[in-house]
Amino acid sequence: MARLLVLDLDGTLVDSSRDIAAALDAALQRLVPGTAPIPLERVLDFVGEGARLLIERSLAHASLALPVDEVLAVYLDCYRERLLDTTRLYPGMAEALAALGPAGPALAVLTNKPGDLSRTILEGLGVADRFARILGAGDVPARKPDPAGLLALLEELGIPAAEAWMVGDSATDVHTGRAAGVRVAGVAWGFHPAGLRAAGPDRILDDPLGLVRLAAA
Repeated sequence: MARLLVLDLDGTLVDSSRDIAAALDAALQRLVPGTAPIPLERVLDFVGEGARLLIERSLAHASLALPVDEVLAVYLDCYRERLLDTTRLYPGMAEALAALGPAGPALAVLTNKPGDLSRTILEGLGVADRFARILGAGDVPARKPDPAGLLALLEELGIPAAEAWMVGDSATDVHTGRAAGVRVAGVAWGFHPAGLRAAGPDRILDDPLGLVRLAAA
């Protein structure tokens, strides 16, 4: 039986895509009025490796020569204003978390989204108390796929890598788990299905209740 499931946030636990895209467009409009919105499918291509890379990729897409740090600050300000406008747990996720229950494995979140925003989102959705730790950018020394955050979780919770799973929706999560010596489960409902499958996770979960079956593996 698994003793720890470490879950990614965006594209794994929650569908935050429309709020991220809306915040990005609002930031660009604030800085360069008239900038065309970036299509949602392109925004999803840019998500998963931290907010700074999201901004770098978005500026390149829009052919805007703006200072990345300036745009990043405005984006984070815009995003804080709409963290929970449309962001929701994926269908079946609340039931899966409840089914895991206190007798199940420890649960943690490891994301490249800023940790304070991640905790606010999960608190707002009423599930923050299901997780022993919720860690994001600013909480750990390096972003995924660097394994530092995952290794810190294993050490802090006293769980061997062989008894843990990394669960995510992208190749980044697969590489993070591999680098830490942890098995990886990919989710079929996330933002990056093609890249995830190409990276070769140990398992693919077709629905959130697959987390319950994974816990018993």
